[in-house]
Amino acid sequence: MNRKVFSRGLFLIVVCVILASGCGTAKAKSVPREQRWGIYELNLATQDVRLIYSSAREIIASTLGLNNQGDALVFAQKIEGDGDERSEICTVGADGQNFKRVTNNTFRDLYPAWSPDGKRIAFLSLRRADFDIYVMDADGKNERRLFDSGSHDADIHWVGKKIVFTAKSQVWMIGEDGTPPVRITNPPKAGQWGKANLPFGDYDPRLSPDGKRIVFERLEGDTSPHGNYNIYVVNADGSGERRLTDTGYSQGLASWSHSGDKIVYTVAAMREQGKYDLYVMNADGTDNRNVTPSYFPDAFLCHAAIFSKDDSRIFFIGEWWK
Repeated sequence: MNRKVFSRGLFLIVVCVILASGCGTAKAKSVPREQRWGIYELNLATQDVRLIYSSAREIIASTLGLNNQGDALVFAQKIEGDGDERSEICTVGADGQNFKRVTNNTFRDLYPAWSPDGKRIAFLSLRRADFDIYVMDADGKNERRLFDSGSHDADIHWVGKKIVFTAKSQVWMIGEDGTPPVRITNPPKAGQWGKANLPFGDYDPRLSPDGKRIVFERLEGDTSPHGNYNIYVVNADGSGERRLTDTGYSQGLASWSHSGDKIVYTVAAMREQGKYDLYVMNADGTDNRNVTPSYFPDAFLCHAAIFSKDDSRIFFIGEWWK
């Protein structure tokens, strides 16, 4: 046999064996997993995902906040038990270092929001008949009640000298000193219960970085038990309200990019189909697209997405439900 022909044939056989064994090919991407709950970072360009912080106990999936310096995250997590009263405010570095438990009590503490200078944290706490808005130093000192609307206050966000929140299924705004409350939205049937998981109305307001606009979700239908929501935007003075989506999916927890020209949000259900995917759209509702990597497994749920300081990445709370 011709030696050159033999050598070429042997070379091809070796290459085929190497390729078949997976050597020389790019490693398939996967979601890192340690415990049931985690805080993750998704690179929008490469679709690589990184686990920042992991917990066996529930990280409350309603909110995640990044300080204006871009180096610290604030969230609520159950500590030392699974009861609602074990929910505490916590912080961790955006690099996953320096986890700190900020509150330490037997009340239900939720929905933290950084002050613009990162020196204080506003949060919700159930200490009397309903949730009220509290504020404290970033280390947990000098805690005090900031505002009580007389009913459940919820869904707070702090930009500049203003704090937006939900009360009576409407969006409201107060000054950083707690006064005066101003109603921003007045949706149809606000507060009326149907067949959905919440009353009709507006929820989860977020101020744009310049403080001029508010994005929120509105429960408009109850044909799905998850609720039929759409994303809206309104000027901070209550004018110029407009709908950005028209799907009626269970969607919300929208958050602005730091440039103010993008919005990220979660789709939790499309009609009866559970999804928990991450979506990004332009601030005017155009170019609305799913940015969830295809390799994310169905058992991995995405919550409370926010942009990184340079808008190139998304931080979110991840939950492994099985």
